[in-house]
Amino acid sequence: MAQVAAISLAAVAVTVAPAAAAELNIYNWGEYINPAVLKKFEEETQIKVNLSTYSSNEEMLAKIQGGATGYDIVFPSVHMQDIMAKLDLLEKTDINTYEGFKNIDPGFMRAKSDPKGEYCLPYAFGSVGIFYNRKILGKDITGWKDLIATVEAKGLKFTLLDDMREVLAVGLILNGHKVNSTDPTELQQAADTIIAMKPDVAAFTYETRAMVQSGDVAAGHFFVGAMVDVLANTADLGYVIPEEGATMYQEDICVLKTAPNKDSALKFLQFYTRPEIAALNVSQQTNGTANVPARQLTPDNIKNSKEINPSPETMQRLQIFEDLGPGLRQLDRVWTKVKTAQ
Repeated sequence: MAQVAAISLAAVAVTVAPAAAAELNIYNWGEYINPAVLKKFEEETQIKVNLSTYSSNEEMLAKIQGGATGYDIVFPSVHMQDIMAKLDLLEKTDINTYEGFKNIDPGFMRAKSDPKGEYCLPYAFGSVGIFYNRKILGKDITGWKDLIATVEAKGLKFTLLDDMREVLAVGLILNGHKVNSTDPTELQQAADTIIAMKPDVAAFTYETRAMVQSGDVAAGHFFVGAMVDVLANTADLGYVIPEEGATMYQEDICVLKTAPNKDSALKFLQFYTRPEIAALNVSQQTNGTANVPARQLTPDNIKNSKEINPSPETMQRLQIFEDLGPGLRQLDRVWTKVKTAQ
């Protein structure tokens, strides 16, 4: 009888145990979301947010494909979203049926796998240009050719991103080709152009901001998010979308099929459709936003920045990456040549 009583008490104990607190596990680009946004979400929903970061689309995909199952939300670039859709890694959220989705510019439905926004929510966009130290260079620069001529004349160095597609895109653009080219001849021209730059390149790195600000290098290939540093020190720092052309990125918020907290993830997507939330993120991140009403809520120095919010004419000079499928192997080959060339 005592044994039966013990079992009964154990059952009671289980039924009255408090439910585990709701959580949301976000996997995002490093320093790519305003902590104030996450704090506000936690305060409003009582959902605990855990943030992990990555430095490239490829790193993120490798982690997910490698069996990482704890993440709920990821922020792939458009071409990576298409790749992840092909691999059946993304959950259909129907975020496009939510009332806040009306705030999203239809021009940002760029994912070929998700033209209506049934899966992911457009998050941020921007250019990939040149972040530079005006004090070191002694001038403002207009683009890649100007930068190379200036650093060679003064014996200075610059950095390139440690990113195959972004770096080869610079070479392709400088040779008048499209950034999604898989033509072996065009890619070899691009590789040769980058290899010719290497004596002036201090490193292939993402640590650009600190190196440029300190004056360790004169300039660096980097994202428009570096405008956060420019706006804090306009006397010494600058960012330019190269006159020759550049790439642009767009990251979207996607829920993983393996997400353990799908309800929390959907609540975050809905939360992020609010203009004041998107504007809060932009105010610290200095990226563009697909949320149209949010643009008017950002600080004037961001709202009026031609770097953060390029003119229609400048937007015409920006190209966005696409999923190259098997053609990516052509890029892998020439990238190896670029990285190993002495």
